[in-house]
Amino acid sequence: MEMTICLRRPHEKQQQIIESRAKRIVIRAGRRSGKTTVASIISVKDFLAGRRVLYGTPTQEQVDRFWYECKRALEEPIEAGVFYKNETKHIIELPGTEQRIRAKTAWNADTLRGDYADKLILDEYQLMGEETWGLVGAPMLLDNNGDAIFIYTSKRGKNHSKILYKKAEEDTSGRWETFAFSSYDNPHLSREALEEITWDMTNQAYRAEIMAEEIEDDPMAFWRREEMIEVYRVTSHPDLIRIIVGVDPPGGNTECGIVVAGVGVDGHGYVLADSSVFASPAIWGAEAVTTYNRNKADRIVGEKNYGGDMVENTIRQVKGGQDISYKSVQATRGKAVRAEPVAALYELGKVHHVGQYPELEDELCTWVPGVSKWSPNRLDALVWALTELMPGIRILEPSKLVDFA
Repeated sequence: MEMTICLRRPHEKQQQIIESRAKRIVIRAGRRSGKTTVASIISVKDFLAGRRVLYGTPTQEQVDRFWYECKRALEEPIEAGVFYKNETKHIIELPGTEQRIRAKTAWNADTLRGDYADKLILDEYQLMGEETWGLVGAPMLLDNNGDAIFIYTSKRGKNHSKILYKKAEEDTSGRWETFAFSSYDNPHLSREALEEITWDMTNQAYRAEIMAEEIEDDPMAFWRREEMIEVYRVTSHPDLIRIIVGVDPPGGNTECGIVVAGVGVDGHGYVLADSSVFASPAIWGAEAVTTYNRNKADRIVGEKNYGGDMVENTIRQVKGGQDISYKSVQATRGKAVRAEPVAALYELGKVHHVGQYPELEDELCTWVPGVSKWSPNRLDALVWALTELMPGIRILEPSKLVDFA
């Protein structure tokens, strides 16, 4: 008896992936570009060919989306009792055989354990623990020399998914193959919505999440990630003498930079939080006040822009904003002139990030004065905070003495 299998029709980029014969495939895709759909198409095809497929992803929502597509495709044979379906374990299988599709949440090596596969698909791989593949995923494929697909959306900053993609690109054996496609490659998405979303996202977020671009550090930027941030990163800080919230107001299609820093008893600066937000004045004003209270800050420092005190006025209108300590600062010098001495402090190991701040660190390591066409609001907020905290530091360079203030 013939059974109907209802697979979705793949778009051009998805079809290229489906036709690939590489043992290891790495996919960098934009949001809503069809990456989970192509995973379901490949899974159903492999399952029908008698293979054992394991799909892992960090979130239950992603499991549910994949599971829906597989059930939809195989609905008729499932209803006819040809295939067995277990909703609790998210399993579809041919009884009495190893032929199976299973979907499970997997955000690290331990949560992926306990199975084996002919085809392993790791979706949202950028959110999984780095050891998920090497420690558990790869050994799962040993029995039948299985295949693996890694799917991810670009995550700014250093990430194992980005490293894996580069490794795959460099492969010349044919064992690895890479694919990249943006949200625009999905013909089913509204073009109007995609254009409008540019007003709802920062430039870097749009490039990473929609255009599926890798945001690479620029060698011309003032900050260098490994030499100036990673090497001095800490997980805790000494007693702090003062804590400042730096606020850089949005201009046009940008976010409001809100960065918290403190100065320790050791005289070093410590970056404590990045609360930057892409929102209306009422929302970013409230976020600035909340950040001030949450971090028990001594003062908010905000840039006086466009000839007025817009930042202070916005904050004062927020509930609780009337009681905070606030200082306006005037941008009499360009961003580069203000930022360079702060970058020099990083270079000397006098500023430490307490934890990870990917978006802030991306701005520091990609913004180039006179070249970048976007405004680095997080960077500016950081510079305002550290300048207020450490005004007396003078940095001796071989050719000149730079006054930090």
